[in-house]
Amino acid sequence: MTKSKGSSYIRFLNFIDALDAKSGAKKLDDIEEQLLNIIMRSFAQEREILVGELLVLDTIGSQATLHGRIVNLRKLGYVDLVVDVTDGRKKKVAPTKLAIKHYESLSKLLSQAAAT
Repeated sequence: MTKSKGSSYIRFLNFIDALDAKSGAKKLDDIEEQLLNIIMRSFAQEREILVGELLVLDTIGSQATLHGRIVNLRKLGYVDLVVDVTDGRKKKVAPTKLAIKHYESLSKLLSQAAAT
């Protein structure tokens, strides 16, 4: 197998690792990243997403695991839970400014990786 200088995606992953090391913040685990990606895609589509919708994603993890990761994302400041005004049993998951800033940083890193 021949070594290449790396694809744009590999450079992007390296940039992310460097950013994580520099920031010193707790790195999200794979499940938290997947959940946050789903939440951010819904946000970008201007579609509300409920906790219940996330808890049924059994390809990512069990309900207990997913619930724990949502709680952790909230503790870390990436999401807020908002009680539905018409049905108090439902909670909407909304990204915070921190999450939006995180994805803006990722976008910049992706552009840099593609440009080099």
